[in-house]
Amino acid sequence: QVQLEEFGGGVVQAGGSLRLSCAASGDRFNRYPMAWFRRAPGQEGEFVAAIGWGGAITNYADSVKGRFTISKDDTKNTAYLQMNSLKPEDTAVYYCARGTFLESIYTTTWDAWGQGTPVTVSS
Repeated sequence: QVQLEEFGGGVVQAGGSLRLSCAASGDRFNRYPMAWFRRAPGQEGEFVAAIGWGGAITNYADSVKGRFTISKDDTKNTAYLQMNSLKPEDTAVYYCARGTFLESIYTTTWDAWGQGTPVTVSS
């Protein structure tokens, strides 16, 4: 059973930046798509960004396009979410998720989740 652990959350002022990391246990990390989701207080969870297992394909929620960048380092079994130009509405708990072996980010099921890391953006 894979374990995912997020790092890098914190408190930042509007306009600032944070980089979240997601460390995955196990092998064949480079054969799984990865994604980030978030859940703001009192709201439903929402998709933020995803990256294909090959690393070339990415997808973003409209609300973060141009500000957030998802990436991964297969040598470190780690996925990242670089968040720039942060806004108060980005405040949420951020979760990383792993998809299904060799599946596309558009068809996969996100079936492994981390515990989340909180991000607070102050105005």
